[in-house]
Amino acid sequence: MPHSSIVAVITAATATAIALTLLTLALRRRSRLLFTLVAITSLSAGLAAASALQIHRLTTGPIPALATTNSTAKLHLKITSDPAVRSTPGNRRPPYVVLKATAEQVTARGTTTRIRTPILLIGSPAWQHVRLGQLVETSGRLSSVDPGSDVAAMVSARASPKVLGDPAWWLRAAEQVRAGLRESVADQPDDVRGLVPALVMGDESALPPELVTDFQLTGLTHLSAVSGTNLTLLLAFVLPLARLLGVRARGLTVVGLLMVVAFVILARPQPSVLRAAAMGLVALAAMTTGGTRRRAVRSLSVAVIALLLLDTSLARSAGFALSVLATAGIVLLGPPWRDALATWMPLRLAEAISCPLAAQLACTPVVAWLSGQVSLVAVAANLLAGPAVGPATILGFGAAGIALLSSDLARLAGWLASWPARWIILVAETGADLPGAVSPWPATVVGVTILTLLCLALTFGLRRILTRPLAVLLCLAVLVFVVLRPTPRLGWPPGNWILVACDVGQGDGLVLRAGPRSAVVVDTGPDPTPMDRCLQDLGITHIPVLVLTHFHADHAGGLAGALHDRQVDEIEVTPYYSPPAEFRRVQALAATHQIPVRPVTYQERRTVGPLTWTTLWPAQVPSLPTNPDATGDDESSPENNASIVMLAETTGLRILLTGDLEPEAQRSVLAAHPDLRTDILKVPHHGSARQDPTFFTTAQPRLALISAGPDNDYGHPAPRTLDLLTRTGTTIRRTDTSGAIAITTENNTLSTTSQGRSP
Repeated sequence: MPHSSIVAVITAATATAIALTLLTLALRRRSRLLFTLVAITSLSAGLAAASALQIHRLTTGPIPALATTNSTAKLHLKITSDPAVRSTPGNRRPPYVVLKATAEQVTARGTTTRIRTPILLIGSPAWQHVRLGQLVETSGRLSSVDPGSDVAAMVSARASPKVLGDPAWWLRAAEQVRAGLRESVADQPDDVRGLVPALVMGDESALPPELVTDFQLTGLTHLSAVSGTNLTLLLAFVLPLARLLGVRARGLTVVGLLMVVAFVILARPQPSVLRAAAMGLVALAAMTTGGTRRRAVRSLSVAVIALLLLDTSLARSAGFALSVLATAGIVLLGPPWRDALATWMPLRLAEAISCPLAAQLACTPVVAWLSGQVSLVAVAANLLAGPAVGPATILGFGAAGIALLSSDLARLAGWLASWPARWIILVAETGADLPGAVSPWPATVVGVTILTLLCLALTFGLRRILTRPLAVLLCLAVLVFVVLRPTPRLGWPPGNWILVACDVGQGDGLVLRAGPRSAVVVDTGPDPTPMDRCLQDLGITHIPVLVLTHFHADHAGGLAGALHDRQVDEIEVTPYYSPPAEFRRVQALAATHQIPVRPVTYQERRTVGPLTWTTLWPAQVPSLPTNPDATGDDESSPENNASIVMLAETTGLRILLTGDLEPEAQRSVLAAHPDLRTDILKVPHHGSARQDPTFFTTAQPRLALISAGPDNDYGHPAPRTLDLLTRTGTTIRRTDTSGAIAITTENNTLSTTSQGRSP
């Protein structure tokens, strides 16, 4: 058995033991010991058997065998997920589609075999039109996946799908309802058009990336994904309505179960949806039986055990852990905290505060482990957004159903649903824009252990605080102060910094000091939020010149973040206006902010405060067209080779900034400028393997900066490049391991200060 699979079995057994502990706490004292001994023994055996069966399914048969030899096969597949269109920032290749499917027949080496094996498929954009439940035929190359994956192999589909059979009637009906919901809000703003389907059915396909980021920063992500919240809100509306219509006792349970089944069908019968349904059933048990906290704990424990028995891979699922922790927090901590607050405030308000507070505290250590941050506005954001979630969800469900009868009435219901959705969006955007919305936290064993201990201390001590209005107000005042005036990390930024490589993920975002609260910015990374946060930390309010070395998204995608609440005098760009779509986006954004955009001039020299730089590349040669619709056909990337190269000088240091320059252009720069000796080199193209060794030996940098994202798909920085730099005696600093990096100098000695990994 593979090591990762053994870990999965152990993790599943541990999770089950925790669930059993909760379950035994809900039983009478006399029954606990005997039940615990019998249940742990039987369920551990059951989990081991379930894990073994799952491992056997994924590691035996023709699919894993063919994958180990990278063989090509013809496959009959049943689609088991919606297709997701992906693209690679800064890559000229077309978008691709990722989906999951079950291989029901494989033909390879002249043999056809009937099977039932889960696979992950990567295909061309033609695959985005397949539907959940369809039976299709294709051919492709199989490759192995990491041990412990929930699929047996990855298939790179070379052919477009050939449809062999349509989805089941109930899946087709569900898709019609989902389409009706999307159509009902089609004339709303982009944010609303994406949020309403996400709230109602977990359909995140139209959510703008900026809104997703805002939801992450404010702890509202659970609203835009399929979760127990969606189902609980639906049940909270339907069950009281059923009572008004005279339904009682077991009839309410039947109505609730029917709504759970309908929800699963509409939101797609996938693991995340089934998990949400299980958490919804816990709510159903509490709402229809009038049970105590003991009964709710028992229901939650049974749900956890049942899900782990059905799919032991959930033991490694962060989503499953967060879902269970949030529900457990609400069940165990919510009632006593509600009662404590209710001693001096209305009961409804106490419930509205205690539920998100309990869920957030229970989930905080796991969230910090996954993201490296702790949200300081999550409880307030959930409290403010909470009253709008119910109306938006219920009206959205209504719009989806009405769409089957009348599109005009559905648009009216969609318009009504848009207003509470707008409020949720406003809360998310406002909360995310607060200076101290999130606090970075080290995602290490020690860091998360300390945070867990702090959360446990709060768990035991918070009830006493909540009974005292003055103590609550004092804590709230401190929190508001921290959020509005966040304390920077100790030692960051250093007071005499001259250059900072921002932690923008897989991309470049460089800041050159040009005066008090003023800097020249070179590239902005792929996302606005990290770039904005980096400039906030540095106190930059004025950007005399903002340089975009080229128009790949990992260098220009975060432009909006650099422009946010700052004076930007001008934007300098490469004269190679490709990719055209990104060039037009930059132009439109600059026009909105009334900022002039101009192409750089070869060998031009600029001075801003103590900073002086010369543009060494690109030269005005025919291979660099200025037509916005031009594209290159070379094997290498013409956009990368058209990157602006700057040789900057400040405080006696020479700094060479190289964008994504590749070997062909590196050699051209060397030919035109043989004296490239420099103190600091921004390594081209995130340290990719495509480098000219002579370029490094000529530059002879004392310090090399590599800006790359952690665990990126490109393997940046490449071992070959790191070896080249090491052989030249260069000190290497990397944002993927150190976070943002600030460079200082004193007595001609270079020093670096790292901020640490950002969220």
